[in-house]
Amino acid sequence: MADLSHVDESGDVRMVDVGGKPLSRRRAVAAATVRMAPETAERLRELPKGDALVTAQLAGVMAAKRTSELIPLCHPLPISHVDLAVDVRGESVEIQATVETTAQTGVEMEALVAASIAALTVYDMAKAIDKGMSVEGVRLLEKTKEAL
Repeated sequence: MADLSHVDESGDVRMVDVGGKPLSRRRAVAAATVRMAPETAERLRELPKGDALVTAQLAGVMAAKRTSELIPLCHPLPISHVDLAVDVRGESVEIQATVETTAQTGVEMEALVAASIAALTVYDMAKAIDKGMSVEGVRLLEKTKEAL
């Protein structure tokens, strides 16, 4: 259990103490995929101004900023940048979330939450016309840390 950062030697859960760590510039990129029928993807692509996709982008940004409220042991972080790319492809919507901060801990959870919530928002907006959709492949693509 000692190898898990949020579990102490006795097996109790804990928030990691990052107080002694130096500030560093941190960046994380995460992705998610929403699989759907080609007709559903086409309808999303043809919406005026991409309303469903813009809604998913905004939901992802909002989710990144609230990650510590959703994941119990995450630290609240001063997020300096969030970018959500939402791309409709043949039978899917591909989502990529990039989150940046200058802090004592990383932003991978913020990026993963942003990608997940953006994907769930796409699902919610298209579920009336496609009962066979699935959210897949939520994953961390990149994580960087630069000393200040």
